[in-house]
Amino acid sequence: MGGEQEHAEQERGQVRGTVRIEPRGPFSLAAGIRFLEGFTPAARDAVGAESLDAAFALEGSWRTVGVSATQDDGGGVRGRLFAERALGRAELSAATAQLTRILSLDVDGSGFAAVGERDEVVGSLQRRYPGLRPVAFWSWYEAAAWAIIGQRTRMTQAAALKQRMAAELGETVVVDGRPQQAFPAPRVLAGLESFRGLPGPKVERLRALGAAAAANVLDSARLRALPRDEALAALQELPGIGPFSAELILLRGAGDSDHAPVHEGRLALAAQHAYRLPRPPTPEELTALSAGWAPYRTWVTLLLRVALDADS
Repeated sequence: MGGEQEHAEQERGQVRGTVRIEPRGPFSLAAGIRFLEGFTPAARDAVGAESLDAAFALEGSWRTVGVSATQDDGGGVRGRLFAERALGRAELSAATAQLTRILSLDVDGSGFAAVGERDEVVGSLQRRYPGLRPVAFWSWYEAAAWAIIGQRTRMTQAAALKQRMAAELGETVVVDGRPQQAFPAPRVLAGLESFRGLPGPKVERLRALGAAAAANVLDSARLRALPRDEALAALQELPGIGPFSAELILLRGAGDSDHAPVHEGRLALAAQHAYRLPRPPTPEELTALSAGWAPYRTWVTLLLRVALDADS
């Protein structure tokens, strides 16, 4: 029996393709991995890992695959894709697009240094965290699920619940001999009746989200292509997704690289800390300040928050 189980796991963990991505501008995968180790929703336990190993559902087909991403001495990122069955061309393309997006490698970062040259505070943060770019959720759908799960719940509790949903409802892919559990695919949430720790209204919202994602009503590329106001409005048509959640999904799910959530209190505290202001800036003041971070406002926002967390 043990041999059969081991064989089945090996079948779920065969390399089915490789991806190579050449970053434009400074990029450190190690910095991104260190960020994830401290990012509660990611719930990573492989502290000190040199590769990013994970399982996720492909947008569009929502088939679950695994990936092991590393960075070579030349700066390029190489990802090996794992799956039980061979991947078609469209699936390989979707996997490449998702890996590229979640690492913010779909954005040309060659102009990021110029932001630091214009703003000495940003420059000092760039030197403190060289090559760090935002690391997104694997899809807009997973970010939306996190937004729903986390509503009126402590982040640590929400992260534990999300991780348990992956363990109990998600598919497992063996990546380099280690099982990786993906967050449940949309079709699973579309049929969700209950889940321990989730109140009824959240179950209903997750079920509606699963149905919308399974029907591919939205996708990350489309959300990025839409004018920001239209993308936020489209997201708010989902049950339980308000302005704050829509902004989170667009930034951390679809990977919008040039938006500062000026109404978020934590960003105001981070800006106050970094710029040594006497008080947190107002949304209007943050709007004016963040204009100088364009076209990398999301990236600067990350640096500010990481610095605040490190110094707190």
